[in-house]
Amino acid sequence: MRLLLILFILAEIAIPQSTEPLRLQKTIPLPDVQGRIDHMFLDVTKSRLFVAALGNNTVEVIDISQGKRIHTIAGLREPQGVLYLADVNRLYVANRDDGTLRLFDGASYELLKTISLGENADNIRFDAQRKHVYVGYGSGALAVVNEDGTKVGSIKLDAHPESFQLEKNGPRVFVNLPKSRKVTVADLTTGSVIATWGTGAAFSNYPMALDEDDHRLFIVCRLPARLVVLDTRTGKVVEKLPVVGDSDDVFYDRARKRVYATGGEGGISVFQQQDLDHYTQIAQVPTIKGARTSFFSPDLSELFVAARRDGSEPAAIRVYSAQ
Repeated sequence: MRLLLILFILAEIAIPQSTEPLRLQKTIPLPDVQGRIDHMFLDVTKSRLFVAALGNNTVEVIDISQGKRIHTIAGLREPQGVLYLADVNRLYVANRDDGTLRLFDGASYELLKTISLGENADNIRFDAQRKHVYVGYGSGALAVVNEDGTKVGSIKLDAHPESFQLEKNGPRVFVNLPKSRKVTVADLTTGSVIATWGTGAAFSNYPMALDEDDHRLFIVCRLPARLVVLDTRTGKVVEKLPVVGDSDDVFYDRARKRVYATGGEGGISVFQQQDLDHYTQIAQVPTIKGARTSFFSPDLSELFVAARRDGSEPAAIRVYSAQ
């Protein structure tokens, strides 16, 4: 009996373990969605994924537990950024074409308020400490908006802001400014710029993620396609690695110490942290051409990747689980 037990244990050890960092769990079709799909946001409490279908002028609401679309908010003007706040049950949508931020009721999806920001309203972030919504817009500014939609201020920048990240335990915001080829650091308390950092001869810096615990900022540049890792205490570039092309979203998986970058070239680049200054690409997960935006949920350990319509293949959301 003891010999059989030993053989069983050895057999279990010998079974190769899966090393794939992301596994495709399901695909949720969006058959009548046309054109480019931009950013997303997840309501974990009600299992709803809000998808900014920019080319379709809609926000698609998906029940991820059922794997189907449950509502469409139509009549938008090239929606880019979306944010949902469960505490106030509000959905915020930033529109590129008319430069508005629109607030919707989170239950009825009724339009509650429209705030005109000027032009090209883009990414949205929420500061839970200050209860402020931040929206990148125009030729260089972050709008500061209360939860009820009242604009209370702005942070001036010298170019249109793309992705930006807020510290949870500090007063800073880090902003990608691809047109001026730099990262700008601003103080949320004073609303003033306090530093500017370069990206080491890599340009078109669009997506950004933050590892606040380890003081690391992840920037993905498109020219050339590089993952650039910055020290948030000094602005120094500590690592630069090849990455999937045409990336528009990048996320840091704190639990696994990984970075996920999605690119329109047709893949997800997965990087593993070795130590604070060294990261290794451990996988290049194939997707489809044009699938460059995504959303990672640390609560569910799932990465949602938006795939636009490609010929006869309908638009869809691909759901990957982190292994």
